[in-house]
This record gives sequence, C-alpha cells and structure tokens, in this order.
Amino acid sequence: MSKRLLAFIGILSLLLFACSQKPTGPNIKEGKWEITVTMESKGQMPFQLPPQTFTQCITKEKAIPQEAQAGTGCQIVKNEIKGDTVSWVIECKSPEGTIISDGTVTYKGDNFDGTVKIKHPNMEIVQKMTGKWIGECK
Repeated sequence: MSKRLLAFIGILSLLLFACSQKPTGPNIKEGKWEITVTMESKGQMPFQLPPQTFTQCITKEKAIPQEAQAGTGCQIVKNEIKGDTVSWVIECKSPEGTIISDGTVTYKGDNFDGTVKIKHPNMEIVQKMTGKWIGECK
C-alpha cells in the first residue's frame, strides 16, 4: 500500500473515532442543588429583593435551574449547551403580555454561577444566581 493511502486511512479512522464520541455535557455533579437567586430592576420602578433560595434536582439532561411552577403557561423555546455553559430562553404568556427569560449558567462540578434577564412588557429584571450541590436526589 502506498504511504498516501495509509495516511488517508489513518486520518479517516481518527475522524470516525472523533465523530462517534458523544458529548458528555457540562461539568455537572448530578443531584440535589441549592440555588440562591437575587433580583433587581432598574429603570422607572427600581427595586431589589432579598435573596431567595430553593432546591432542585439537576441532571445533564435537565440542566436549567428553575423553580418549578406548574400551569404558568411557560415553555422553553431555546436550550443550548456549549462546554460547561447552559443557556436558554423561556417564554411565558400572561395577561399583561409575553414575558421572556434569557438565562445562562456555567457549571463547575459542584457549583455554578449564572444570570437571567427577564423582559416583561413594563420592566426588565436581572437575576443573579448561584448554585451548590447538596446531595443525592430522592
């Protein structure tokens, strides 16, 4: 066999191997997380709320940190993972209009930091969030 053909087969083998590897997702320690959120709004009606804390089971498949609110008319319209960063857009229908939440978190194993910008027809709210792994989900 010629050297060119061997080189071609070698490169093709490497490409096939690389393409067959599934992405492992962000660096998340799956389990129960404690998430702390601070909110503030600037503009016509500025305010800042005290931190709120909740817990959630987070997995690589369900990596968007959010407090569960059934029956709210909300749906995830974008969910993207790049490396250890998860970004999303959630739209919620309300009598006042559509509320859009645009969020990003970066996982670092057993903790994360993130920001969510919420656009409401009358105001914009910025949430800063931190999360830490606290145990296994039951």
